[in-house]
Amino acid sequence: MTTIGIIGAGNIGSQVARAAIANGYDVVIANSRGPETLADLVSDLGPKARAATAAEAAAAADVAVVTVPFKAYDAIPVEPLAGKIVIDTNNYYWERDGHVPALDEGRATVSGLLQEHLPTSHVAKGFNHIMASDITTAGLPAGTPGRRALATASDHADAARFVTDLYDAFGFDTVNLGPLAESWRVERDQPAYVVPQDRDELVANLARAERLAA
Repeated sequence: MTTIGIIGAGNIGSQVARAAIANGYDVVIANSRGPETLADLVSDLGPKARAATAAEAAAAADVAVVTVPFKAYDAIPVEPLAGKIVIDTNNYYWERDGHVPALDEGRATVSGLLQEHLPTSHVAKGFNHIMASDITTAGLPAGTPGRRALATASDHADAARFVTDLYDAFGFDTVNLGPLAESWRVERDQPAYVVPQDRDELVANLARAERLAA
């Protein structure tokens, strides 16, 4: 079974870990404070989870999830993630992260910058516009009327396909935005951000998105 390496053990990371384990994945999870600080979380997650450093989680991963504050993205290990799919959950909050002119001016995207940092990885946007608790509570079987939809974007078809399959396993439909350059449509302050919505509603909200300066 595929091992998912999760770099970032906060609200999103821990909930993705729970959903992944529930679907049969092994999980290696890391934070910035060291594996020993994750003992309680790993105990709660059960025998299919273990704690590690960020570099160890990246090396162990078949697929990685990066879920750290955006300002820390450039500390993500590069070489252990070479050639791997990396799901980026990050959002840019200038109040927390400091101003980044390329983002403020609409010349870049959060996930695009992570892709630049990880030039040989296959980065895809995922899980960035859903409340953490909803990841494990809001999913429904495929075909259920009103099933919630989440967006992804990637410059790599295999990465977008993996996120689509993962969303489906977790109980969500997918809207593929296309390349990472379009991923701003589902970020902070946009109509689709952290809103429960089915596929048609998500498509409509994405179309209403306007790129704003911070």
